[in-house]
Amino acid sequence: MGGGYGYAGAVHLAAEAALNSGAGLVSVATRKEHALQVHLLSPELMGHTVEQISDISELLSKATVLVLGPGMAQRQWAKRIWPALISLDLPRVIDADALNFLAETPAYSDNWVLTPHPGEAARLLQCSTVDILQDRYKAVRTLQEKYGGVIVLKGAGTLICAEDEVYVNTTGNPGMALGGMGDVLSGIIGSLLAQKYSLLEAAKLGVYLHGLAALITRLL
Repeated sequence: MGGGYGYAGAVHLAAEAALNSGAGLVSVATRKEHALQVHLLSPELMGHTVEQISDISELLSKATVLVLGPGMAQRQWAKRIWPALISLDLPRVIDADALNFLAETPAYSDNWVLTPHPGEAARLLQCSTVDILQDRYKAVRTLQEKYGGVIVLKGAGTLICAEDEVYVNTTGNPGMALGGMGDVLSGIIGSLLAQKYSLLEAAKLGVYLHGLAALITRLL
């Protein structure tokens, strides 16, 4: 779910990543202006127009996993549908602008994976990015205590936290510091959740594979 004005590429990247990492059926709920683009670029994706949450009520009733946020943008379109999306009891990956909405109206769940970069983490904890970077381990633990679920604090040596466990990812390279990389990661994690991996397993494996793909690409 995402793709506000000017950000259609973000939700498309997430959806393609989900397909390419094993999801069987991927639906993209986005603005009317972008639904056709999804069909044209990737016929294997199911594009759905959403202006009100009622537009996708049937789709949501069949969903097994939700990825919220890629390219969502913080505009009225997203603000209209956010309250209903955050209340759903499905495994969810919360990324990008969905994290900014969560920072404005904090909530707790044991059934989601949050994937903030340091700037988003700072907004979630109402502190500065410098504070996050000075002690990333403390930050990821505090995020988990406040919001629940599994936290993926992105960066060099991405941290994954579930309750009192913190894991460090060792794959990846500086070439991943590009727009769209986070969207791809959210799609991969969402795909793994759909394949019945636990929240923690999906987060750890998703981050690892994401970085490994970057390492392999660099060798080509």
